[in-house]
Amino acid sequence: MTDVTPHRTGFFTDTSICIGCKACEVACKEWNDVPDDGFVFRATSYDNTGSLGADTWRHVAFIERPRPASEDGDGDGLEGWLMSSDVCKHCTHAACLDVCPTGALFRTEFETVVVQADVCNGCGYCVPACPYGVIARREPDGRAFKCTMCYDRQLGGLEPACAKACPTDSIQFGPLDELRARAEERVRSLHEQGRTEARLYGASPDDGVGGDGAFFLLLDEPEVYGLPPDPVVTTRDLPQMWRWAAGAALSLTGVVALSFLGARAGRGLQGRGPSDRGLLSRGLPGRSLLALGPLERGRGR
Repeated sequence: MTDVTPHRTGFFTDTSICIGCKACEVACKEWNDVPDDGFVFRATSYDNTGSLGADTWRHVAFIERPRPASEDGDGDGLEGWLMSSDVCKHCTHAACLDVCPTGALFRTEFETVVVQADVCNGCGYCVPACPYGVIARREPDGRAFKCTMCYDRQLGGLEPACAKACPTDSIQFGPLDELRARAEERVRSLHEQGRTEARLYGASPDDGVGGDGAFFLLLDEPEVYGLPPDPVVTTRDLPQMWRWAAGAALSLTGVVALSFLGARAGRGLQGRGPSDRGLLSRGLPGRSLLALGPLERGRGR
């Protein structure tokens, strides 16, 4: 019988061949009907989208590399550019899935993470849960949106729109295991060419999120690209936190119970006379004065 179980799919973004054309951004918006970003001109960069968000599911960053200052003090200008098309990482251990109270976020048969807009209630719990700051809420209605890795296209046997539109194959789509092997070979090739700064980001299953479904080949430190150097799933300590909370609740319940029993015993003593308290101190807590004989009552005095 033929195995028809889908393989885990993903993105491998090779930033060494990204030309910053933003074809991926346009294709993503057109296919997924994502609203525009407001066409804001940012005087600090040629990048007009700025960052990932509810209305930017693919973002091509233009990173300027200043020319080092020379001995004569001439340090003006740029040494070059770093281009990188960022996207949701579709984490193996996705904190956004852990905190979603409505099930709007779910993991598909391709192991990607998708938001169902018609189920999202706009609580926003997923926004701070994401270690990469990817997911965001759309201002008009408050619901969360992000990359779906073109789930509908995958169901139809098509590659995502961004990968289809990329003219240099900087964005590569396919089975995740194959992409990781291809990426390792690409890094070795670049090292042989003398570009020893090339490294993979998000490809290791042993990192803080269990490996990303969308990983990158970078030519500098992750911080230069605006990526966290050591991302960790934000709900990692959640089970331990619940255990501590349960222990604290049980301890508080025990303290309240003891306090209640102590107060009840105190009220019982206040209702007795001096003779009763004397008898209690002699080990006769269960007998009242009426139940004692004359001789015992006399001793009680």
